[in-house]
Amino acid sequence: MTSTWTEPTNTATALLLLGRGADPSSEKGVDCPGDLPAPSDPDLVARATAAKAKLGSKVFVLGHHYQRDEVIQFADVTGDSFKLAREAAARPDAEYIVFCGVHFMAESADILTTDAQKVVLPDLAAGCSMADMAQLQQVEAAWDALVDAGVADSTVPVTYMNSSADIKGFVGRHGGVVCTSSNAKAALTWAFERGQRVLFLPDQHLGRNTAVLEMGFDADDCLLYDPHKPNGGLTQAQLGEAKMLLWRGHCSVHGRFTKSAVDEVRMRVPGVNVLVHPECRYDVVTAADYVGSTEYIIKAIENAPAGSAWAIGTELNLVRRLGLAHPDKQVMFLDRQVCYCSTMNRIDLPHLVWALEELAEGRLVNQITVDPKTALEARSALDQMLALP
Repeated sequence: MTSTWTEPTNTATALLLLGRGADPSSEKGVDCPGDLPAPSDPDLVARATAAKAKLGSKVFVLGHHYQRDEVIQFADVTGDSFKLAREAAARPDAEYIVFCGVHFMAESADILTTDAQKVVLPDLAAGCSMADMAQLQQVEAAWDALVDAGVADSTVPVTYMNSSADIKGFVGRHGGVVCTSSNAKAALTWAFERGQRVLFLPDQHLGRNTAVLEMGFDADDCLLYDPHKPNGGLTQAQLGEAKMLLWRGHCSVHGRFTKSAVDEVRMRVPGVNVLVHPECRYDVVTAADYVGSTEYIIKAIENAPAGSAWAIGTELNLVRRLGLAHPDKQVMFLDRQVCYCSTMNRIDLPHLVWALEELAEGRLVNQITVDPKTALEARSALDQMLALP
């Protein structure tokens, strides 16, 4: 069966667009605040084109896969957060790096690029709710709890790329490593060669799914550390016995997918392949057919046979783009009650046009900078990731 992409209608059983409804069964904090901005004025396309042409090789535009199409069309490179940071570092001649993503991604780009390069985020309000769930003060308090329990020296911190520069700096300072969704197993293997337990930040689901499903750990080996409770809600004995201390954080998009959505799509579409991101909850991941990073998801659809059906559990802009790019396959959202990444979507065409036009006139706006000490420590953790086998 083949199908062309059809935009879902705004009904109670279709998409929960930003601010248009709530799902009480999803994790706390994953409701969608605010409205998606109205479609951009067509004149903005010409203005963006002209400003980018005027800047020429001085500007390099990066577009995350979760960006809307109107922004992606101006990206020189598209990819996930780490791929884009590396691409920025590989363009030392570009004076301006315009990062169409979220704040932690722009920070990573600033850490990995030269001092002469300027990283610009078109809208400073484009943050990441997951990254915000791990604040430096909270993580330092967690480390103090490990010190008090006498187990800090045998604990290795590992942080997901989706974390602030402060958290990456903390991990580098304590001999840890950064990971992505595609190399989390390699990062954890490296960490367990150096310690008895891992403090995994800030996404509990990626940590649990990797440890249990890819490394053979028992679910009981993974304890949830809640930064809002004394000692994370754990006893000193539990802190010492745990192999994986999972920070209580999650993705505001992937945390919405449920096991019932998997069951529903299998009943509705016989033979459907369920493909989800490892930031999804454990029961969703174990019910899926395939699990992988954003790049893995894209390649899986590209290589899928014509006529195959796919229900994908990840951000809607990407799923929609994959559906439009592969009309010979039936591509759908895993759960019709799920939202766009509300912070990622703050980078719209009006903000991009404004940033490009300001740069074209020689006015630097919305520069993202990481202080030298934090950058040095974070770079240590990032470099360790690059050295993983």
